[in-house]
Amino acid sequence: MNRAPASVWRRPTHFFAFGLGSGTMPWAPGTFGTLAAIPFYWLMADLSQGWYLGIVLVAFAIGVWLCDKTSHDLGVHDHSGIVWDEFVGYWITMTAVPFSWEAALWGFVVFRVFDVFKPWPIRWADRRVAGGFGIMIDDVMAGLYAWSSMHLWFWLH
Repeated sequence: MNRAPASVWRRPTHFFAFGLGSGTMPWAPGTFGTLAAIPFYWLMADLSQGWYLGIVLVAFAIGVWLCDKTSHDLGVHDHSGIVWDEFVGYWITMTAVPFSWEAALWGFVVFRVFDVFKPWPIRWADRRVAGGFGIMIDDVMAGLYAWSSMHLWFWLH
C-alpha cells in the first residue's frame, strides 16, 4: 500500500489522477475509485451513445496524461491511489447499459472482479506496458471484459 501524498490536495493533476480524492483511501483505493465513478455514470447514462463514448474517449486520453504526469511526479509507476483508470474502466463497463441502481451495482462488481483478477491478456498488459498508457490500458481491458459480460447477461435474460 502506498500512502497518498499531500500533493493530491494541492495539485489539480494529482487530484484528478487520484479520482477526485477517492484514491486517498488507506485501503482498497481502486474499489473506492470505482465507487466514485458511479455518480458520473448516472449523469452520463441518458446521453446518446455518441456523446457517452466521446466523453469516455476524452477521459481516456486525459487519463493517459494525468496518470503519466502524476506517476512521474511521485516517482512510482502505478501508485495504488491513482484511480482515474478505474473511472474510465467502469464507464466502459457501463456503455449502453440503461441506468438503474441494480445495473450500476452489478457493473461495479463485474468490473472489480476483472480488474482485481486480471485474466489474460490484462495481467500481461499490466506488467509490460509502461507510462500513463500502461496505467490506463489494463483497466480499459478489464472494462471491455466487464462490458462483454454485462451485455451477455442482458442478452441471455
